[in-house]
Amino acid sequence: MSSDGPDSHITEHKPLVDKEEAITRLLPDVYDEIQEQDVETIHGSVHVTMCGTRRGNRPAILTYHDIGLNHKTCFNPLFNFEDMQEITQHFAVCHVDAPGQQDGAASFPPGYMYPSMDQLSEMLPGVLKQFGLKSVIGMGTGAGAYILTRFALNYPDMVEGLVLINVNPCAEGWMDWAATKISGWAHALPDMVISHLFGKEEIHSNHDLIHTYRQHILSDMNQNNLHLFVNSYNSRRDLDIERPVPGVNVVTLQCPALLVVGDSSPAVDAVVDCNAKLDPTRTTLLKMADCGGLPQVSQPAKLAEAFKYFIQGMGYMPSASMTRLMRSRTASGSSVTSLEGNRSRAHTGEGVRSRSHTGEGARSRAQTGEGARNRPPADIELTPNSAKNSGQSSPKSMEVSC
Repeated sequence: MSSDGPDSHITEHKPLVDKEEAITRLLPDVYDEIQEQDVETIHGSVHVTMCGTRRGNRPAILTYHDIGLNHKTCFNPLFNFEDMQEITQHFAVCHVDAPGQQDGAASFPPGYMYPSMDQLSEMLPGVLKQFGLKSVIGMGTGAGAYILTRFALNYPDMVEGLVLINVNPCAEGWMDWAATKISGWAHALPDMVISHLFGKEEIHSNHDLIHTYRQHILSDMNQNNLHLFVNSYNSRRDLDIERPVPGVNVVTLQCPALLVVGDSSPAVDAVVDCNAKLDPTRTTLLKMADCGGLPQVSQPAKLAEAFKYFIQGMGYMPSASMTRLMRSRTASGSSVTSLEGNRSRAHTGEGVRSRSHTGEGARSRAQTGEGARNRPPADIELTPNSAKNSGQSSPKSMEVSC
């Protein structure tokens, strides 16, 4: 699809007809309005799809995809899911495609210098300005999660919250770099991307999913542009984030963050490492059981529920229907603790919102051990996480297992 300007309205009318189209098409009537355009920024043009209309002073949801994907193949399975529509009724959604990664993108000319990861993050303020957005709740996967984290570090006033899937805050080590180069000699680019997106177990067992994504990488992605994006991600620098210490000025996220990873994802270690570096009073780690490299594709129900939980904790959607998570926690009768304290949300222009609903607000200290592990997979357990010193009195981050 293309657009002549910001006022163009594009609506999908064709329903889903097969599995492969499910990751590239939006369901009809998911949004009342879709605008699609190229936005000029300080580091070049970027393709943006704006879904829905801005709701007052509420932030928009801004997504950024991983290498080998674009906003359709990365996020359509989640945003098509019916439980997500309760959220998108309240928020506009701004999908950003990295330069040259959108469907039908033309090849960059010879000698083109692809933006670095830092420069890609510096393009986002221009996107917000173009659509009149004052702030966003970011949702990124892999490379997109890194870009949104860098954006939040550099422009904290523009980011109210982050959902980071498979985030890796570290630069690629020289051993990884060497392995990538050797792998590049022996394997085609699509195989390299597949090994980044999916775990070994998933690659060997879920043939339909892997085939679908390999075909989209081969057929729908511009291979030259993809190679440039992959090189940019592999050349990223360390985010240099550190866990806050009282009296010490460190680089860290100022907004609540939900870190998401499948238990068989190749990014598990990186996400756990990132969790250990962030403020434990603002961070939740969601490790999804029986889940691979793309939780938003393989487990959209769980991720949609956790996202609603996260948004409610930020003070939005206080009257939303009770989720399966809330029902399970209410039935358990477990004690409640605040993960974020009494952080004021008055600056959003919607007054003081209820903080009794979940997310970064009230959270349950659910049971651990065998009893918790044997509960139905739709339930989500909250347990203290990453407190290396058991006698430490400071707030702890929470690990969510589902």
